[in-house]
Amino acid sequence: MVERASRFASGRRVGVMVPLFSIPSRKSWGVGEIADLVPLARWLEQAGLDFVQLLPVNEMEAGQSSPYSAMSAMAIDPIFIALPDVEDFEAIGGEGIFDDGQRASLARVREAGGVDHAAVRALKSHALEAAFAHFRSRHWECRSSRARELRTFTERQASWLDDYALFRALHEDNGGRFWTEWPQGVRDRDPAALAEARGRLAPRILYFQYLQWLADEQWHRARHECGAIGIFGDFPFMVSGNSADVWTRQREFRLDASVGVPPDAFSETGQDWGLPVYRWDRIASGGYEWLKDRVRRCADLYDGFRVDHLVGFYRTFVRERDGQTSFVPADEPDQRRQGEHLMRLFASCGSRILAEDLGTVPDFVRESMTALGIPGMKVLRWEREWEAERKPFRDPRSYPALSVATTGTHDTEALAEWWDNADDEERCLVAEVPLLRELGCPSDVPFTERIRDALIQAMLQSGSELVIFPMQDLFGWRARINTPASVNEHNWTWRLPHPIEDLPLPFSPRP
Repeated sequence: MVERASRFASGRRVGVMVPLFSIPSRKSWGVGEIADLVPLARWLEQAGLDFVQLLPVNEMEAGQSSPYSAMSAMAIDPIFIALPDVEDFEAIGGEGIFDDGQRASLARVREAGGVDHAAVRALKSHALEAAFAHFRSRHWECRSSRARELRTFTERQASWLDDYALFRALHEDNGGRFWTEWPQGVRDRDPAALAEARGRLAPRILYFQYLQWLADEQWHRARHECGAIGIFGDFPFMVSGNSADVWTRQREFRLDASVGVPPDAFSETGQDWGLPVYRWDRIASGGYEWLKDRVRRCADLYDGFRVDHLVGFYRTFVRERDGQTSFVPADEPDQRRQGEHLMRLFASCGSRILAEDLGTVPDFVRESMTALGIPGMKVLRWEREWEAERKPFRDPRSYPALSVATTGTHDTEALAEWWDNADDEERCLVAEVPLLRELGCPSDVPFTERIRDALIQAMLQSGSELVIFPMQDLFGWRARINTPASVNEHNWTWRLPHPIEDLPLPFSPRP
């Protein structure tokens, strides 16, 4: 895949941002699946776009829906496996194995307005367990060619897969409890206790390896079938404390504090993400091994990737249990030294990288990004001359080439909502931007297709080498993917109002 990734290493590209779970097809089970990347790629090609920017596809714990709090930085969530493409599932009758209640549940999740993660996960777990039972009896125990393919996969991915599969088996064996509550031997990774668990839980370990093999096969097949359309991923800043990675590398993380952000545009009080804290000194002494593994994994899956919460890799905002906060490392020279080392590490894979540099970001970080050739985000609604009188909006044509122009992110309200919620003064300032004045963007009316088209064209005519549109903004939809610092039943559940095969073209986005 190195040659493929090199096609996206430079040059002007235009893409769309959408979570994988949001793009189901007619065949899929109420959630976007790996195989659905192929019809999405056909749609993108017809729309004149170059790539899709996905949110993380890492495995989430049951009951969770945020892709930024994962059980593994390496594993693909089995919820994205397309069951009709699993040979073992079709061999036992496919959807014919379901009883009346399960068939009704499948119909419901396919017709639902959003993603019902719990119902989809329950259906897929039942189907995958049945498929695995068939594989184990017909292939694994008979040492067939498919068994050899799985063994080859487990050997190739052993650096992360061995501990991940053991973690998942132990997590299940201990009733889904946080690993800190497990029996002392496996909790503390005593070699004898781990050896005993590997023997006792061997069938379940094989099951979790099997799921990752299926996901990996489907992913690389889809990526190949996407042809000239690029698949960009997301490199989350952190994983959940209850993850295979933190359990495996306990000395490299703090669980007695959490990471977050200081006050910014999303929260006057800042945010506490409840995620563990990097022990940067220990990670450095270990040669940044885990982060190197993650970079290699991203390079294997994607043509490029977005570095989430870039500033956190320079200086991590730590919240202590007693309410005290601090940045780690503490001083600017060390922060810059660490951040630049990590950015070079991320870029070393050959994939195109871009950075989420929103929120409170010190000047030296952006200077560092420019020196390293890493593009940051230019979000239309926030690109203003904040020190000038009236705070006018910047003309998108003035955005530097080393940047990513966009109308919003997965954390913002949709473009239509932003426009309609803006006051008269803000709208007037938008319409006064020379490029938008040329494009005929009115300021005195609610959001319309004419306003949408003008704002989209303004982004396309920006100076940025990369342009990314949230899917909702291309159509002028008002749906939102996530509201930061909130937990509710609507976050992370949005899906297209049509199967991807039936999605119309809003217009030809190329100028």
